Amino acid sequence: MARDWTPERQIFRHGAEQEPVIVIDDYARDPEQLIEEAAALDYGRGANAFPGVRAPVPPNLMGSIRDSLAGLIRETFGIEDELNRIESYYSLITTPPGALDLLQRLPHFDGVGPQRVAILHHLSRAERGGTAFYRHRSTGFETITEDRLPTYNRVVNAELASLGLPEAGYIGGDTAIYEQIASYEARFNRLLIYRGNTLHSADVPADLPLTADPRTGRFSINTFIWLQA
Repeated sequence: MARDWTPERQIFRHGAEQEPVIVIDDYARDPEQLIEEAAALDYGRGANAFPGVRAPVPPNLMGSIRDSLAGLIRETFGIEDELNRIESYYSLITTPPGALDLLQRLPHFDGVGPQRVAILHHLSRAERGGTAFYRHRSTGFETITEDRLPTYNRVVNAELASLGLPEAGYIGGDTAIYEQIASYEARFNRLLIYRGNTLHSADVPADLPLTADPRTGRFSINTFIWLQA
């Protein structure tokens, strides 16, 4: 007999800007199959400062993710346009804390457009940590827009020059430059959806196994949907 399958959906808002984050538990009907399919793939170094390895998600799965979530995304994030671009990757965080470059030690954003949405599907059997969101203290920015970007870059560069570079390691909690404003726990088969221009970072505990095997490592499917004019 097939088990009942009803994903549990919650919507949270955090920080002064009250950006929404959608949390869906028990998202995939068969997460174990996703892991086994991913374990058979070849992985390469991730682009855009991702601290690990990635492999592309096949078009049929990518389309399924988009189709199952498009209505919810438009409703929650107030997006009226049909988002016409999508990328999706099997992702494994594998870089040891001591080997992170500067950008990997700071909160990041995926792009400056408000019509860019990130979808993170946690699929690690050893899930701990999660995804944290941040406020840049001196500017108060929690999201980075095209208008804010020059100010943000200038101020952060000046602060790093004055305060020194952060020690090598994954950011966790408050720092002199950033305040953590929310954290969403990683759970097996949990999906997070958030706007890509928010300041965010993976919360990676020191004892988390950083292997390149989807069966044992910090494995997720990362999908990005956005509007390209």
